[in-house]
Amino acid sequence: MMNIGQVLKISVMGLIGAAMVQATRRRLNRMNLNGKIVLITGGSRGLGLALAKEFARRGALLALCGRSDKHLQKVEEALRRTGAEVFTHSADVTNIAQVEHLMQQVHARYGRIDILINNAGAMLVGPKDVMEVADYKKIMETNCWSSLYCTQAIAPYFKVAGVGHIVNITSIGGKIAVPHMLPYSVSKFAMMGLSQGLTAELAAERIKVTTVVPNLMRTGSPRNITVKGHHRKEYAWFKIADSLPFLSQSAANAAQQIVDGIAAEKVEITLTLTAKIAIALQALCPSIIAQTSGLANRLMPKSHNAVEKKGYESESMLSRNALTRTTDMAAQIYNQHE
Repeated sequence: MMNIGQVLKISVMGLIGAAMVQATRRRLNRMNLNGKIVLITGGSRGLGLALAKEFARRGALLALCGRSDKHLQKVEEALRRTGAEVFTHSADVTNIAQVEHLMQQVHARYGRIDILINNAGAMLVGPKDVMEVADYKKIMETNCWSSLYCTQAIAPYFKVAGVGHIVNITSIGGKIAVPHMLPYSVSKFAMMGLSQGLTAELAAERIKVTTVVPNLMRTGSPRNITVKGHHRKEYAWFKIADSLPFLSQSAANAAQQIVDGIAAEKVEITLTLTAKIAIALQALCPSIIAQTSGLANRLMPKSHNAVEKKGYESESMLSRNALTRTTDMAAQIYNQHE
């Protein structure tokens, strides 16, 4: 009769073996992205643009959505110069009618859509005392409901085709609440639940869902976040954190990892070792994460200023220095300056 130790050993070996078999199967069945039609929301700058470049490099045909015609035109011209096939359409993905029209236009252009990347999002930084219910609703609309609207709008096309793939870009902030980013974390926690639920329920319809969990990445996005509270100090800590190599990763590297995971049809992609360790600690020792977050919160700036400013309006000597140079460079590369 086996003892508990032997049973545990056999169980662990079985799990390792199953994981190895699954990894081998993914490699053998890796999706060929050449000729795939990929629709990316928030595709005119930041991570969306980085993903567009990576998909184009692998031969995919692009459909990019954003709010600004000017930004989309600039990106379209730049991608076409590299030989990419690109279609752009301006839409506000928090508007259901505009989302449905977007799907119609992309389908009319290409005849089908193979992969939807729900990437559009917004960030609001500041202490909880200056956040109003309207702030939570606005960020939730952009970061969560927009993904639901796009998913519902594309589902009929996927059902007719008998296949489809939805990719939801969530955040480490959807696994662990980040101080001074409470509306953002709430929206990303909701999106995490939505994505996991869709994974289960859409499988029966042969629609795959991939949940992406990025950490901070250097896309130049701090310029376009919204800041409340002590604007210069709030912006400075966020921009510095976004620039540090051990806290953030390059957008190009992140895009490559995400597209690799999509090609392998992974259910969930967590991008950095830092994020994986933090998520594991949250699961195993939540008190450690709570204490660490509480300490971080005590060190953050205090203010009751509820006025909103954009990141680029909050620049100062605190945020413009050698530490943040990589983020400033990324802003140029990923179309964040206009």
